[in-house]
Amino acid sequence: MSTTVIVLIVLAVIAAWGVAVYNRLVSLRNRVKNGFAQIEVQLQRRYDLIPNLVETVKGYMKHERETLEAVIQARNAAVTGLQAAAVDPANAEAMRELGRAESGLAGALGRLFALAESYPDLKANQNMLQLQEELTSTENKVAFARQAFNDAVMRYNNYVESFPNNLLANGFGFQVAEFLEIEAPEKREPPQVAF
Repeated sequence: MSTTVIVLIVLAVIAAWGVAVYNRLVSLRNRVKNGFAQIEVQLQRRYDLIPNLVETVKGYMKHERETLEAVIQARNAAVTGLQAAAVDPANAEAMRELGRAESGLAGALGRLFALAESYPDLKANQNMLQLQEELTSTENKVAFARQAFNDAVMRYNNYVESFPNNLLANGFGFQVAEFLEIEAPEKREPPQVAF
């Protein structure tokens, strides 16, 4: 075999490897985008329920205006965060911002539900009970979709960061994606018990 044939075979193998790696990177990136689209559907459903919840609560909580306004502001911030993250789910800063906005919304809703406990008529209201049930169901769907998204991000990141794939990934601008963390960090810390 001549040197030219050997060089051509080596170049063909390298080109085939490059095409295979590039196509796999595109496939994994699209799985990340699809995973985020599932989260987006569930979060949008949640955001659509919140104004109904606030309207139901308003009649009972006339003196709790600050709490209701905090829920609406947190919802609006989360909607904005979702829109920014939906443009590019691999954008790490947009994903972190969405996580912070979602944590703020969860905190505001938690305060609203805690406050609702002191209004017996509100606790017994059928609309309130139905909205709480729908929000709980949606939260479960968000958690499931987030887990699927984070799994897709992990597979994508592993492939992007693995050698020699990272050489091609960096050359074509494939960046490591960010996991979506929604829970507030203080929820992960074990409770302090003192005797």
